[in-house]
Amino acid sequence: MHNFNVFTGEPRKFDPTFKGPIYNRGCTDILCCILFILALLGYFAVGILAWSQGDPRKVIYPTDSKGQFCGQVGSPLEKKPLLFYFNIMKCASPLVLLEFQCPTTQICVERCPDKFMTLLKALQNEDDREYYKQFCKEGVDMTKVTPEILKDGLCPSILTPSKNFTRRCLPALETLKGGVVVVGNETTFRDDYAGENINATDLLEASKKSNAVVEARAVAMRIFEDYTQSWHWILLGLVIAMLVSLIFILLLRCLAGVMVWVMIIMVIIVIGYGIFHCYMQYASLKGQAGSDVTIKDLGLQTDFSVYLQIQQTWLAFMIILCIVEVVIILLLIFLRKRLLIAIALIKEASKAIGHVMSSLFYPLLTFALLSLVIAYWAITAVFLSTSSEPVYKIFNTTECMYSRDTCKPETFNSSNITTECPDAECLFAFYGGETLYHKYLILFQFYNVFLFFWCANFVTALGQVTLAGAFASYYWAFKKPDDIPAYPVFNSLGRALRYHTGSLAFGSLILAIVQVIRVILEYLDQKLKGAQNKCAKFLLSCLKCCFWCLEKCIKFLNRNAYIMVAIYGKNFCTSAKDAFFLLMRNIVRVAVLDKVTDFLLFLGKLLVVGIVGICSFFFFTGKIKIVEDAAPSLNYYWVPILTVVFGAYLIAHGFFSVYAMCVDTLFLCFCEDLERNDGSSGKPFFMSAELHQILSIEKKYKPAQESA
Repeated sequence: MHNFNVFTGEPRKFDPTFKGPIYNRGCTDILCCILFILALLGYFAVGILAWSQGDPRKVIYPTDSKGQFCGQVGSPLEKKPLLFYFNIMKCASPLVLLEFQCPTTQICVERCPDKFMTLLKALQNEDDREYYKQFCKEGVDMTKVTPEILKDGLCPSILTPSKNFTRRCLPALETLKGGVVVVGNETTFRDDYAGENINATDLLEASKKSNAVVEARAVAMRIFEDYTQSWHWILLGLVIAMLVSLIFILLLRCLAGVMVWVMIIMVIIVIGYGIFHCYMQYASLKGQAGSDVTIKDLGLQTDFSVYLQIQQTWLAFMIILCIVEVVIILLLIFLRKRLLIAIALIKEASKAIGHVMSSLFYPLLTFALLSLVIAYWAITAVFLSTSSEPVYKIFNTTECMYSRDTCKPETFNSSNITTECPDAECLFAFYGGETLYHKYLILFQFYNVFLFFWCANFVTALGQVTLAGAFASYYWAFKKPDDIPAYPVFNSLGRALRYHTGSLAFGSLILAIVQVIRVILEYLDQKLKGAQNKCAKFLLSCLKCCFWCLEKCIKFLNRNAYIMVAIYGKNFCTSAKDAFFLLMRNIVRVAVLDKVTDFLLFLGKLLVVGIVGICSFFFFTGKIKIVEDAAPSLNYYWVPILTVVFGAYLIAHGFFSVYAMCVDTLFLCFCEDLERNDGSSGKPFFMSAELHQILSIEKKYKPAQESA
């Protein structure tokens, strides 16, 4: 009678011919492999189409009223990088927020005006006339009288002191104490032609509206400038993170037990120092003017360094770090007995990695492939988003039946519209299009996102199968290291690509579908933020939570399924079922060992990130006196710090993922070993005596013979 349970399946039987990963295997999940290849061909087609239609200059350069790019290299406007508005007051119109364009003439200029001047006064003096001419349309005849020039819309009626902000000339506004708004130390100025006084506060409102759609770009441009100033230091920080991770892994290989305890203590010390630093900053701000302002009162600021000048920010950081510190200490206390077992398991994993040293460098291939996938997705997304055509609309100041209709600049002046609406102008409005390509543009964007997730998950899956096959070859070698096959990582990678591309694509597809659904839910959540429907919000929150849990479960099952694919060479569904049943038959061991080991490896990642993060913080803030002069001058010093911290985590994750995969593979192989063999001379265990002792198996057995 078979010992079968619907939740755990049937245990493995002894097989004297089984010696580890099966070499005589066939292709699996062929249909999914073909589907993946076709999807990739479609992805390349979308990329080629986007590259042929797109124009990234639309993102980089501001656009004048004719749809020309200001400052574009190789164009007539190369030396005119800034955008100038004829009448910034018109930017206060709600139209700006609807159509992302001010209803006023915009031209490219070499520099922004730096003084007050009216057209009426400028025409009375030769020098002023030449100065004023640079802010008028090309070919304007400055000998004409003021009304004629203004009627034809050739020049602005007035110039105000302006400054370059995201390549746009906006009024140089300042707010004095008491909330008084000034432009060039003046609160009001007079438009001689219109015969009216203009308040600086009104200009401020117009500037805000004109800047509403470029505020995010302003921050992005500053961040981009910071990257250009600090990219070589960021690279150095990432190289240091790689060296620290590699040194830590090598030390873990030689001194696993000692290094784990050092890692635990160091994490507690690093977080403790973070708490101390936050407290010192909090205390130093006490009593300073403006430091007691709350984050809520401060609102959203583009200059993020402002937040570091208030006490509440440092108090929040300190509370978060205290919570993390307490949680880690409590986990260490409650898991103290299991920690000893997990440390021993890491020691065993260190032996495996010591015999398969090439596995430590495999994450570099995964990183390179992921970088390629991310770069292709990002470039395609930019080209798709900039593949629209310029759309021109009629703008006017008086009543006109053609207002906001689309128009063509080439034929506009000869049309009857100028007769019926003399003040109407055909100006560039936005980028769009009504062709078949533009109608399906949103589908191309969706396809780009979906294939990005699919390809990224495929690359990750390829790495997991490759490492699992290499470490399984180590475990099922009876005499270690003599029976370990040559080039285990290379052979495992070859088997994965030759036989199991379909299985990897299948598992990646399931995960990609769930991830895309999560992206759609996040998009819907953003759209419903202003809605009052509480029921819809609650339902959406529940769906987000469910799909987050589903993604985590699928990742866990996929990981173990890939280990079984690497060992037995079966299709994805069969491997997932076998892995699930094997885990269910050893559910207690999974909870005790696997997750505790993951926790210890996570502490290792935190330690690497903490060391590199603290060093980068002191460097970029200029607090290290020796290299104070070398630190670059930045808009936001947190930009390179966060980049280094994020990059350090990815690098540490790459190296420690080798250990995590090794532990998971050894664990599944160990569970199979227990079911297949009993430790007798006829059925000897493949595990080492140390590994058997770790997991407290109280049976007499003959361990695998192992040489040093």
